[in-house]
Amino acid sequence: MFVCVHNSGRSKMAEAFFNELARGREMTATSAGTQPGSEVNPTVVEAMQEAGIDLSGERPRQLTAEMWQGAERVITMGCGVAESCPAGFLVTEDWGLDDPHGQPLQTVRNIRDQVKERVEALIADLERQG
Repeated sequence: MFVCVHNSGRSKMAEAFFNELARGREMTATSAGTQPGSEVNPTVVEAMQEAGIDLSGERPRQLTAEMWQGAERVITMGCGVAESCPAGFLVTEDWGLDDPHGQPLQTVRNIRDQVKERVEALIADLERQG
């Protein structure tokens, strides 16, 4: 599970990359926010389309107790959710990524690429753990 405050940028990218890269394996990801936005950041949608992933139909989701209770791992995106996240004690890792909100496309591309690299490493780690 990937958690961010608005679930409109980093956590959506991480969820999408994870599910794309883990296709055919017995693992899936979801994402949610503690204070979800009204839409996925349009610049994030554009950057992900360039990577071959369509987020245009996605909507931010509210984090629920059921979601984090069922998660094997909870990863925050570096957005200070500790203050607003009831799942804070479950966090196994914080990725410390910059927020794409209000950033130009090139900056969002850089964040997207960092998310993808970390998701690839996460999948490899999960596979090693069996």
